[in-house]
Amino acid sequence: MLSSIVAFAFFYFLITQVIRQKTDAELLSQANGLSHIHLLQGPEMMRRAAVLKAQATGEQKMFFRLFYPSGVSFASSNMTYWNNIGIDRYAVDAIVEGGASYRYVTQRVPGEAYDARVIYKRINHSILLQMGYSLENEERLVQTFERTFLVTMAVLLAVAVIIGWFMARRALSGVAMVTRTARQISENDLESRVPVLRRDDEIDQLAVTFNQMLDRIQQLVVSMRQMNDNIAHDLRSPITRIRGLAEVTLTHSAGVEDYAQMAGNTIEECDRLLQMINTMLAISRTEAGMDPASFQVVDMAVVAREACALFQPLAEDKAIDLHCAMEEGGWVSGDPPMLQRMVANLIDNAIKYTPEGGRVNVGIRANGDSCEMIVENSGPGIPKEDQAKVFQRFFRGDESRSQGGAGLGLSLVYAIVTAHGGSIDLESIPARHTRFRIRLPLVASR
Repeated sequence: MLSSIVAFAFFYFLITQVIRQKTDAELLSQANGLSHIHLLQGPEMMRRAAVLKAQATGEQKMFFRLFYPSGVSFASSNMTYWNNIGIDRYAVDAIVEGGASYRYVTQRVPGEAYDARVIYKRINHSILLQMGYSLENEERLVQTFERTFLVTMAVLLAVAVIIGWFMARRALSGVAMVTRTARQISENDLESRVPVLRRDDEIDQLAVTFNQMLDRIQQLVVSMRQMNDNIAHDLRSPITRIRGLAEVTLTHSAGVEDYAQMAGNTIEECDRLLQMINTMLAISRTEAGMDPASFQVVDMAVVAREACALFQPLAEDKAIDLHCAMEEGGWVSGDPPMLQRMVANLIDNAIKYTPEGGRVNVGIRANGDSCEMIVENSGPGIPKEDQAKVFQRFFRGDESRSQGGAGLGLSLVYAIVTAHGGSIDLESIPARHTRFRIRLPLVASR
């Protein structure tokens, strides 16, 4: 609407300027012609030529007047229609005193609805010419343009209001759906979703984003509920054992040795609880984000080699062949303690679930732009239905329930890998082997 008003103002100004310039040019041409006749044939012939010109154009359309600088008129066309129009003294003074050859003036015609465009021109030192032209036709053209514009703007305004009302209702309908869904969610209905109308507009984008946010929130809520259930279960077991030992000792104690044994068992169970709590805190801190500014360049081959040396005695106790194959060039940027813990958890997990006489392979190599670490062990493997759950907190498959632990080791490994911008894949064939493959971004060595 504003652009239409600006366009109207521009075209209105342009039309009025063109009309004025055309009228002024015509008046000047006529005045110059009369001046030329005066110069060649004298004042009488000039007067006759002016009368004929006024009659030809229309005595209500054009007039002329010859007058002295004092303002006294001595010749004119038929002034019946123009009798009330006077002489503009400012224009006369500008010619007589200012030395100008001509001046244009727009004068109001008393008693008429239209103005006149008038030229004042010096004929000689004692005679001035006043020639005027009615602007009736030109002003009617401008008025017609104004009326056309107003009608057009009224129609456009009505159409804009209707379209705006329709678009507003269409847009607000989507907002209303989002509002209703938000109200249902506030009433603990996390299953509600905003309908997507497939109109490919901003409301649809908002609905899709809102639904994705709801999916994420629902996943987090479900995950928190499961985690709380698992925490309650895993905390209840050691606490129940501590209470049972204490109760048995109190009721059947024969001496100091029984109390000492109870204290030792209590410390052991408390250590398990503390380890589980510390691991949960480490996972939470890692998932919350690690500061890349604190990262260092780490040689993963060195980290893996040291971890293999640490777990070699444990592998020998179970008659497990722990084989480590390290290649140079596995430099990554990361937090050294967390990377060491990641490698240790994987090797410890592999040894734990490898039967006696089995084999564990640990390898580090550069593969393209990634440092690739593989930890593979022979053994029962992981059932296909459990493979997607092994990185969840507190998840323990049927096979792992006979082993110690709280089901947090692989969750911590996943959190560390993700925090370092890497990925981890699992491949397991039951009764054959399990292979974890980690990829971390390579960096230049120090």
